[in-house]
Amino acid sequence: MVMSLGFELPGEPRGKGRPRFSSKGGFVKTYTDAKTRDYESRIREAARKAMYAAELEPTSHPVSVRIVVSSCPPVSWSKKRRLAALLGKELPKKPDLDNVAKAVLDALNGVVYQDDVQVWRLVVNKLYAGAASLKVEILERGD
Repeated sequence: MVMSLGFELPGEPRGKGRPRFSSKGGFVKTYTDAKTRDYESRIREAARKAMYAAELEPTSHPVSVRIVVSSCPPVSWSKKRRLAALLGKELPKKPDLDNVAKAVLDALNGVVYQDDVQVWRLVVNKLYAGAASLKVEILERGD
């Protein structure tokens, strides 16, 4: 059976933060900031719930991942500009798509697939919507 899975995480999407560094005793330690760790944890939990509901185990096969980043237009914009944004006439600038994709792919390691090296196709879009959210769809490649 070919795995097909989707889930949505409400709230403003964010990208993976830059690595942080600290020095102790002459050794440098690299770590991920707390906001990124928390966001990846929320993605991981949403994926776990979807996997459990579909009675699926992490796959070892290649997968295709589609990510849709939905953001709300700024409240400081005029009603006319907000409406134009919702109609797709204006596109969001932030967050950076590559950083969002990295956060999602890292969060799904060991939950949906064994390692993100299995991702053979990645499609990421961002748009304005009435409610901010992150939508993720994973499709296992059937041979």
